[in-house]
Amino acid sequence: MTARVKEILSWYGSDNPGVKANLARLMNTGRLAGTGKFVILPVDQGFEHGPARSFAPNPAGYDPRYHVELAIEAGCNAYAAPLGFLEAVAGDYAGDIPLILKLNNSDSLSKLPEPCSAVTGSVEDALRLGCAAIGYTIYPGSGDRNAQLEALRELILEAKAVGLPTVVWSYPRGGGVSKEGETALDVVAYAAQEAAQLGAHIIKVKPPKAFLEQAEAKKVYEKHGVPMDTLADRIRHVVQAAFNGRRIVIFSGGEAKGTEEVLAEVREIAKGGGFGSIMGRNAFQRPKAQALELLAAVMEIHAAAR
Repeated sequence: MTARVKEILSWYGSDNPGVKANLARLMNTGRLAGTGKFVILPVDQGFEHGPARSFAPNPAGYDPRYHVELAIEAGCNAYAAPLGFLEAVAGDYAGDIPLILKLNNSDSLSKLPEPCSAVTGSVEDALRLGCAAIGYTIYPGSGDRNAQLEALRELILEAKAVGLPTVVWSYPRGGGVSKEGETALDVVAYAAQEAAQLGAHIIKVKPPKAFLEQAEAKKVYEKHGVPMDTLADRIRHVVQAAFNGRRIVIFSGGEAKGTEEVLAEVREIAKGGGFGSIMGRNAFQRPKAQALELLAAVMEIHAAAR
């Protein structure tokens, strides 16, 4: 147990030994073990966007085993997926890598007026599959906010009781924010704060852009001169919004893009004090050799920033 891992665990003083042990398991796995940094492979896109959109660029990805093997070979801290993908691999790869069960998901077929994911797994499922954590998506700004937050609160309470930490995907979306506002600095920082207030142990948000959505927030940002010119500045502020950096905040890779663009963004995330990256399509949609090369470069950047 490194001093850095011990320091991070000390931020979760109210949690029981089981939660802390699983957080330590996540931090002590893979190439970044002991650094307090994370690179997680999430593969929920087949459920969220459909199989062809997700896996046709690299047909090996239709097989659930491909993704867990990629995460293991790359040296990721964890592999996150919905129930079906984890049930397909958990038995054969038990103990090889920490698993995170994504407990809610949506599909792109429905045209609901407000974004709201359905609960598709349980804490009991996570325990049965030997998972190290549960995951859950909230959409700050959605008209269905209350149902999402109340369901998450109950799941976090249940997970903590059996020693499982929670990873919260906090993605502003819905009638309360504009399309541009989904990645506005003030909104992403708010999303990180909201997830922390709900009891998330690890918070996943998108890298924020140099835009302010809320008129009242914009006045405060301008009055107090909150730095936002560079992505590193904005990352630093989002991490600050999560209890002054005392909650683990990792950043998504977003839509598929070129290698240099991915690495340039990761360098800014690391420079700004982000705890790591959670990278799906930018990894698994590439041929395996290229994906391994990219993930190794991402880990090298985060390791150097410690």
